[in-house]
Amino acid sequence: MSSYSLLFTTFFKIGAFTLGGGYAMLPIIEADVVDKYHWIKKEEFIDYVAVAQSCPGVFAINLATFVGYKLKGKKGALCTTLGSALPSFLIILAIAMFLHHIMEWHWVEAMFRGIRPAVVALIAAPTFTLAKSAHITLSNCWIPIASALLIWGLHVNPIWIIIATGLGGYVYGKYLINE
Repeated sequence: MSSYSLLFTTFFKIGAFTLGGGYAMLPIIEADVVDKYHWIKKEEFIDYVAVAQSCPGVFAINLATFVGYKLKGKKGALCTTLGSALPSFLIILAIAMFLHHIMEWHWVEAMFRGIRPAVVALIAAPTFTLAKSAHITLSNCWIPIASALLIWGLHVNPIWIIIATGLGGYVYGKYLINE
């Protein structure tokens, strides 16, 4: 299998067999990209996650694009992007074609109710893993908590949070950590 087809099939599999969006895909992407194939290091993966969150667009596709570009340039980015986006597109297309028939089935509605708690767990697990990898401890856990509360409770635009934490990190690194 060529390296381009391996990139495509790896991200196609990830896109096809994960529910809950990009954050639910994180442990699977990490398992393949970092642990199984050793395409990038753990620290680099965390950096890609941070950048993918900051960019506009779909988180998982952004992350796939960065990994593909790192490995094989523009062609690699195209392979990983198509691989991660195509399963969702095909599934949504099929659902749209048959939605009026599918939603009449009671077992489908019950299945989606059952999936919801699992999706929450799939999103929570990588959050704690990323927090540990990003060295979030009891002394600095107030930063993500305060950021989330400002966004959720006071409806502060996330861009202002990103700018404020970026400036805070710069000041901390430049003036406080060197003392």
